[in-house]
Amino acid sequence: MTEKSISFSIKNWSHDDQPREKLRDKGKATLSDAELVAILIGSGNRDESAVSLSKRILASVDNNLNALGKLSLKQLMTFKGIGEAKAISIAAALELGRRRRGNEALEKNKISSSVSVFELMQPVIGELPHEEFWIIYLNNSNKVIQKNQLSKGGITGTLVDVRLALKTALEVGAVGLILTHNHPSGTLKPSEADKNLTQKLKMAAQSLDIKVLDHLIITESSYFSFADESLL
Repeated sequence: MTEKSISFSIKNWSHDDQPREKLRDKGKATLSDAELVAILIGSGNRDESAVSLSKRILASVDNNLNALGKLSLKQLMTFKGIGEAKAISIAAALELGRRRRGNEALEKNKISSSVSVFELMQPVIGELPHEEFWIIYLNNSNKVIQKNQLSKGGITGTLVDVRLALKTALEVGAVGLILTHNHPSGTLKPSEADKNLTQKLKMAAQSLDIKVLDHLIITESSYFSFADESLL
């Protein structure tokens, strides 16, 4: 058993096959997803190397990193060799990646289309198991002043305080608003409640010379734009 454990250790692989050394000498882009995960967990178990274990974990989610990011700590810990500390390392790394994507979208800082709204908000709400309603506040150049969560609800809906939305708009000097919320079910069809809320916010904002420019329903991989569909 000792010989088997030694043979599976990454330390005993050729230099070119060791993930940390490969990243150092050849660059991060040369590593596979499994090799990157292997660096996070550091070691495997008695029967497999960190890379082999990482490949097995990735295979369980069809090698989809977004799906891997949705696994709970308990789900990660069902794999032999993944304790709480390793599970936390994986979850933390994937959360950093998600936040980086959101920051990159925000750095562009100007909303030019519904696609740019999707790129900004999908990392924030696209994969949540419950509904959240967010508002993006824009200046007169359509640059993002800030984005705020207005409400957080259950699986099927959320409540929105129109007065709070407009109070914030006045405080930050916004002249344009973009409404966004997610549908955990994955459906892109707006409900009657979605349509009514959009019109309610649009009319209230107009009285303050603030425009509601769009309302996006966001899912994990796509979106529905009220403006694009001429529903505003």
